[in-house]
Amino acid sequence: MAEGLRERKKRQTRQYISDVATGLFVERGFDAVTVAEIADAANVSVNTVYNYFPAKEDLFFDRSAGMVDRLARWVRGRREGESAAVAVLRELREEIEAVSPRVGLLAGYADFMRVIEEAPTLRSRLWALAQEVEANLEQALREETGAAGDDELPRLMAGQISWVYGTVVRVIGREMLKRRAPAEVSREVLALLDDVEALLSERVLAYAVRGQGEGPSPKG
Repeated sequence: MAEGLRERKKRQTRQYISDVATGLFVERGFDAVTVAEIADAANVSVNTVYNYFPAKEDLFFDRSAGMVDRLARWVRGRREGESAAVAVLRELREEIEAVSPRVGLLAGYADFMRVIEEAPTLRSRLWALAQEVEANLEQALREETGAAGDDELPRLMAGQISWVYGTVVRVIGREMLKRRAPAEVSREVLALLDDVEALLSERVLAYAVRGQGEGPSPKG
């Protein structure tokens, strides 16, 4: 469906406020910037800021919606004969090979990470987002396998797969904080991903294989 004029203007306003806020956070630190200062710099009211972003942390993690369901989307979009873990490994490897900013491989990411490192509230929000990622993945695994509500296996598998993703992303963040070249970090992390995959058991790697004749769900 085509985006209407009103929706486009709202999206652009939201993005502009977020960009202004991020610039201030990088320049002065998250805790040193108030919502009132963000509103003034963006030439909008404080109420307008809160209409788009219920909490100050939302201004920093403005793209979190695409992150929290990423692993679940990858699993639902897995290929014929591909397991949940193998699908995530493949997708993650493709992102790293492409030196994708979606996994933190971009120049300037050190500034973003530094803001998080210096703000306890942002670190807490990042932890909460990681829990959402795992919960969404567990729900996807339950739906894809038809597991009963009291079956603990989807939860265990979600924990293992989330560990893979979280480990790789944390290493990328740590190395990018050193202001290293994204392509260089990419090469090293690809080797790490091979080591991480080797640590997974056969049971994890063979869980939730898409069967013959079953088409992949849309990735969204």
